[in-house]
Amino acid sequence: MLFRDFGVPELLIILVIVVLLFGPGRIGKIAGELGKGIRSFREGLGNKEDEATTGTPPSPDAPDPEKKP
Repeated sequence: MLFRDFGVPELLIILVIVVLLFGPGRIGKIAGELGKGIRSFREGLGNKEDEATTGTPPSPDAPDPEKKP
């Protein structure tokens, strides 16, 4: 396999190249946007699971069961 031979030194070299290309500030923004996207994806999956178990889609006015007041 091609990626099987990557070790810690190779990954560090790739990380240094990425930091040089994008800069530390932009990497933080990219990571933040990636986190928001993952969170949104998980929330979407949770809504689909609720719909699959109850058979009805959640109403837009229904409170989020995971959020506590």
